[in-house]
Amino acid sequence: MAASVQLHEVQLKKTEQDLFDILRATTKQAGLKTILRCAGGWVRDKLLGKDSVDIDVALDDLLGTQFAEHLSTYLQSQGQKAGRIAVVQANPEKSKHLETAKVTVNELEVDLVNLRSETYVSDAAHRIPEMTFGTPEQDAFRRDFTFNSMFYNINTTEVEDFTGKGKQDLAAGIVRTPLQPKETFLDGMLSDQANAKLALEASKKIHTALQLYRSSEGAEGSALCSKVWLPAGVKLTRSCSQQ
Repeated sequence: MAASVQLHEVQLKKTEQDLFDILRATTKQAGLKTILRCAGGWVRDKLLGKDSVDIDVALDDLLGTQFAEHLSTYLQSQGQKAGRIAVVQANPEKSKHLETAKVTVNELEVDLVNLRSETYVSDAAHRIPEMTFGTPEQDAFRRDFTFNSMFYNINTTEVEDFTGKGKQDLAAGIVRTPLQPKETFLDGMLSDQANAKLALEASKKIHTALQLYRSSEGAEGSALCSKVWLPAGVKLTRSCSQQ
């Protein structure tokens, strides 16, 4: 396995700082108690010292479309241009389980979506989940890998690692599912090979998650390793680290 990489403090560009100031001001003007969190790839890339334009904001008590309307109202009150709100409807049959609002603020594209938890019927023919509002912990553990499960809390400006393994796995170059691999693959977004490739598109060379599952089926622990290139350029080997 490659040597550990040095993780960085999250450094915001001015455009990102301005965006987060606007989001916080929106909650204040609307009298909301919403906790705003950047999720997934943006957090991972920032910890690696890289820029990222993949800004997904998770909301703990509102749908993305609801917050987008408040955001539009705030921008108009400040004499700023409020762009069109694009809504990507949920489509469970295509593994799009959440309605997402897409907005542009100061030329930054932002996806707004609520934190979620997933419930499955174990004998369901197609294993389409029922989505409900979730806690940050529930949302983190339903994600694909630990290094994609971290949040940047916009309210507190702190990185949150609810799996307890995201930072250490990112630094060590370990690909690990938050849950047991079988549960992640059967119940999550990696349930078929096409979605696995989408979930891992940041990697340049990788076996699909389905192939990893097949190769590790029956093995204990939730670590999944193969020869991959992460965005940091960390080369992983086939050795696995058990929980």
